[in-house]
Amino acid sequence: ELTPALCLELGRAVATVFPDHEVVIGRDPRRSGSVLEAALAAGAGAQGARVRLVGVVPTPALAWIAREDGAIGVMVTASHNPWPDNGVKVFGPGGVKLDDSTQTRIEELLGTSRAFERHGDGVGVIEVDTRASDRYRHWVTNLMGDSALSGLRMVVDAANGAMAAFAPAVLRSMGAEVIGVGLGDEGLDINQGCGATHPSTAAAAVVAHRADLGVCFDGDGDRLIALDAQGGVVDGDRLLALFALDRMHQGRLGGSGVAVTVMTNLGFHHAMARAGIPVATTPVGDRHIADALESRRWVLGGEQSGHVIQRDLSPTGDGLLAAVTLADLLRRSGRALGDLAREVMDAVPQVLVNVRLDPGVDTARLLDALSGPLADVEREIGSEGRVLVRASGTEPLVRIMVEAPGADRAESLAKDLATALETLASA
Repeated sequence: ELTPALCLELGRAVATVFPDHEVVIGRDPRRSGSVLEAALAAGAGAQGARVRLVGVVPTPALAWIAREDGAIGVMVTASHNPWPDNGVKVFGPGGVKLDDSTQTRIEELLGTSRAFERHGDGVGVIEVDTRASDRYRHWVTNLMGDSALSGLRMVVDAANGAMAAFAPAVLRSMGAEVIGVGLGDEGLDINQGCGATHPSTAAAAVVAHRADLGVCFDGDGDRLIALDAQGGVVDGDRLLALFALDRMHQGRLGGSGVAVTVMTNLGFHHAMARAGIPVATTPVGDRHIADALESRRWVLGGEQSGHVIQRDLSPTGDGLLAAVTLADLLRRSGRALGDLAREVMDAVPQVLVNVRLDPGVDTARLLDALSGPLADVEREIGSEGRVLVRASGTEPLVRIMVEAPGADRAESLAKDLATALETLASA
């Protein structure tokens, strides 16, 4: 569905909606990225925009560059998806994701077959910028200084993605000893058996090298999953709880709260309640988190999947910034990540089951038909847990999440709902 022809139209549309802004384009290393990048640049340039190509960069770096330069950011990436997939993220002025009305204005221009309006000296220019990514690296390093992480041994898994050329270098420049995995840059194995969606490879390296912690990024580097010294996974919920309490104790939460999504574990809510920290809950997606933070003037939010937004530092989720924040927290505390993660919250058993759908299936009809079985499970759990069923925003999947006392019970109920959905889909 995402073709060079569509990207040509998208580039033109972005430059039309934001006529007085430079357009900065970055990408992750997957093979189709350079072709789609070229089409986006051609469309925006033909519409009169000055276009800057910054090459392979993490999504948070692209958003940071857009904010610092007052530009529109366009990132070519499919994030955590397999390498044959690709996508486009657009950041508005300030490096923030677009609101619904702006997205609609851009979408309305797609496929209109309207001729390009600029000719001759009205056409824009496309330039290559090899220094923008270095500016982002230096910014992250300078947040805490060259020796801030001295004494820490870390395994860094860049998912063979955009963080491969960034995270190890930045962490080493801050004094950490780094063991790298998933550092390929060919674009043909991004997220494949590595990174935030497959942390087992990094977990084995943590144990083998007796590291203090591991950090796993996804393909475009906007999320982080951590590993303790035993290779145990520390997900976004626990990271966010650690950051919230640490900021509160440092006086850097500003008396504000934390924004999370409906997927966030009930245990997180209980931990924040004990600490007296307000929590706002949004639909799934880091854009909703960012909107909640902006409207409340809060500084911290995130998702269980590892997106962490520190709004006072960066306009979007930044896996490298989260990794640096976590490593600094460990160094200051002098304690093991496993101990801190266990103490910060008591997670309610949560099971997630994905049901893959055939192309063309009416997902809305299926979810409506599932309302009966869903109501039965909700009655059985009552106030002791939660059930959430939603369509994925990036893949042809329906995601079923069940929280309940006891992992076996949660798993059984989730599988019952998955079976009911598969039966309805095949009917």
